[in-house]
Parts: sequence; C-alpha cells; structure tokens
Amino acid sequence: MSKAEVTIELLQQEAKKFALQESMHDEPTLFGVTDGKAVGTYFEHKFQKHLRTTYTYVEGSSAKGIDFPELLVDMKVTSIKQPQSSCPFKSARQKIFGLGYSLLVFVYEKTDDNEKKTGRLNIKHTVFVESHRTGDFQMTAGLRKLIDNQGNADDIIAYFEERFLPADDIQARMLAEEILSNPPETGYLTISNALQWRLQYSRVIQEAGNVTGINRIV
Repeated sequence: MSKAEVTIELLQQEAKKFALQESMHDEPTLFGVTDGKAVGTYFEHKFQKHLRTTYTYVEGSSAKGIDFPELLVDMKVTSIKQPQSSCPFKSARQKIFGLGYSLLVFVYEKTDDNEKKTGRLNIKHTVFVESHRTGDFQMTAGLRKLIDNQGNADDIIAYFEERFLPADDIQARMLAEEILSNPPETGYLTISNALQWRLQYSRVIQEAGNVTGINRIV
C-alpha cells in the first residue's frame, strides 16, 4: 500500500498523537540522562520513525538544515526548565522577518523512575509556530511602533544600533528600506545574538492559541 504524503496539517495531527503516546512511555535509555541534546536526538529520531510508518516525505539532515525541508518546518525539542534551542545564523534579517521556515516545538518535563530504572518525557506543550511569527518579539514590536510613529530609515537604523543588530551599514540601510515598504509581522520568539541564534520559547508557549500563526497542539 502506498503511503500518503505528509502535509503541515497531518504533521500537527501526528505531533499531537505522538506527544500523548510519549508522555505515557517509560524509556530505559533515558534513565539518568540530563543532556538536553541527547534527549532531543532520542525524541526527534523516534518521531521521524513514527511518521515513516504512515507517510512519505523528505527527511532533513544537518546539511539540509531543517527536519522537514519540503514543508519548510524544523522540529525543536526543549526542556520546560529552560525552553530554548539554537539555530543557524543566516542573516540579521531573520530577527525581523522570521527564520524563513516554521517551527514545531515540543516542550518536555523529564522524570526518572529509580525503581524501574526508566526515564519519561511528559510533553507539557506542543506548539506550531508559522514562519511569519518566527521573528524576535521586541525587535518586530519596536519596529512596528516606529513605523506607526512616522519613523524613517534613519530612525530604523538608529533602532538597530540600540539593539545591537548584527548588520553592517549597507545591510542596515537595505533592511530599513525593506521594512518601510514591507513592515514585518510581530514575531513571538526571543532571539539572542550569538554565532548561532539562540531561540527562546516562553512567549510562544504563553501565546499559543491566542495569536494567529501560533497553534497550540497539546
């Protein structure tokens, strides 16, 4: 029997099903594991395996950059203690206009059972953040306010400088012109400047289901 092609809608349905299943599952290989990267790798591989039984799709890799390249969706698995992850830095533009793809975010709370010697990931939140909501909240909210107050390109460039946006003078000028002709949507991530962007998800978790483009799955 041929497998169905996965769509964004089906991906979200499967994410819900999988999160509920995984929250009930005791896993011996997770016992005593505190490394978030190891937990994330376990979860991502298991979810991909779950999908492959029913659907056909192009699987991403480190080289391709995101987990579902055809759907333009990346999966993030993070602890409720500090819901954040890193992502490749492409340009300062991502902080304003979004990452260029959507995010499927699983937020877990890990517990260990000392008697059974197993670990369990209780999936507290599963959120789908559409691409246009993946900009930085303070940056996008501030820029929208500036535009509402008749701000011009110089005002925008000064705002970039205040917020240490990693862009040179030419990039900053081009971005300012683009913002004036095409104001960004409000993003809901907190994106910290670093060699890799550091994405923080507290606001996304808080606003899931209240804002269009941020869907609460679980």
